[in-house]
Amino acid sequence: MRGGNPLEETWVSVVTEVGFPIAVTFYLLHRIEGKLNQLIESIHALPEKMK
Repeated sequence: MRGGNPLEETWVSVVTEVGFPIAVTFYLLHRIEGKLNQLIESIHALPEKMK
């Protein structure tokens, strides 16, 4: 590689090793994980807000 971002190099190697569809799936799962954690926290806080 030409001295690029290490994260970019990691993604390129993942795509090369496992294929594009699997790499996209991992990327989307990583992105949605934070949103799911926020949703879970909101659901847990809901009973307190309903009092």
